[in-house]
Amino acid sequence: MPDRPPLPPFTRETALQKVQAAEDAWNTRDPHKVSLAYSEDSVWRNRDTFVRGRAEIVEFLTGKWAREHEYALRKDLWAFDGNRIAVRFQYESRDADGRWWRSYGNELWEFDEHGLMTRREASIDDVPIEETERRIRGPRPESEHGRSFPLR
Repeated sequence: MPDRPPLPPFTRETALQKVQAAEDAWNTRDPHKVSLAYSEDSVWRNRDTFVRGRAEIVEFLTGKWAREHEYALRKDLWAFDGNRIAVRFQYESRDADGRWWRSYGNELWEFDEHGLMTRREASIDDVPIEETERRIRGPRPESEHGRSFPLR
């Protein structure tokens, strides 16, 4: 199995790299590309949905991005220890009726020795926003990598 660096145990620098890599991948909205960061038997809890394995991850993300138009995400390192990372995140998207949403959440990640995520637990809350309130537009510019973002 090929490694997916950076590998655990994480340092602050490598945890930040892992978080940015995840943000960059998710902002592609490519379910197949995103799924490659997860182990073949990865388990997820995403809100009230439970997912197991790459095929289900692809299916889940395909449906997610079919519903969440113009999806754009920011992740922020919260904590790390050994092979685990905790992040907070925000993303914005538009639904099929044209309403905008900002989704706030926290994720707990666990990695194997190859740097693949074996476990992801996400708790997410959605807040309706006006288009004029948007602040996340597309992938984060490289000049902003590593910067924290405001809570509100």
